[in-house]
Amino acid sequence: MPRAAKDKSTETGAESDADTAAPRRRQARGERRISQLLAAAAGVFCRTGYAAASTNAIAREAGVSPGTLYQFFPNKEAIAIELGGQLLHRAQETHGQAFLPENLCRPLPELLDAVLDPLIAFNCENPAFWALMHGSGIPGIAQEHEELHSTMLGRVQGALRTISPEIAPAELDHTSNMILGIFKSSLDLILAHEGAERDAYVAELKTVLLRYLEPMVTTTHSR
Repeated sequence: MPRAAKDKSTETGAESDADTAAPRRRQARGERRISQLLAAAAGVFCRTGYAAASTNAIAREAGVSPGTLYQFFPNKEAIAIELGGQLLHRAQETHGQAFLPENLCRPLPELLDAVLDPLIAFNCENPAFWALMHGSGIPGIAQEHEELHSTMLGRVQGALRTISPEIAPAELDHTSNMILGIFKSSLDLILAHEGAERDAYVAELKTVLLRYLEPMVTTTHSR
């Protein structure tokens, strides 16, 4: 290849690489900005609740102008839907890991630790999840939360069948709903406290569920 043609080819290749790199950099900056805005929104939703939150407050929390925020999200609801969707996905992953079959075959006290600890940790590490799922009133989030609840209920029922294979269908339904009710009510107390107080409420939750479930555990499973 003639030198001039070779040089031109090299220059064209360099320009092509530069043209490709620029959009990637812009995309990376955009993704970082979105993450920044969602983190700020999570903090605002936790402190004020969804209804009282505003895009101006979220922009201030993120350290950007409202105009910058509107480049990525048209309104507060769009921010909540994106944040809620991400948190719901993480919650589903956490629930799947908590209810692994090997966890359900453990003795009841260990089973409760294996299932409850990651669920509680997720909610403590992501308080915006509780704020959005129970206080936003956004139809899309509410529907996805109902689906998550149904999945969770099914997993609790599966766990009950493991520890008590002969449980009657009616008792299975009542007991599963009661377990979820106890768990959700206890989360209010757990999330409202920190440190030793939080640990105490976690221990109380496990004690309540242990005493509630112990009579159902079959002799075979308890061995």
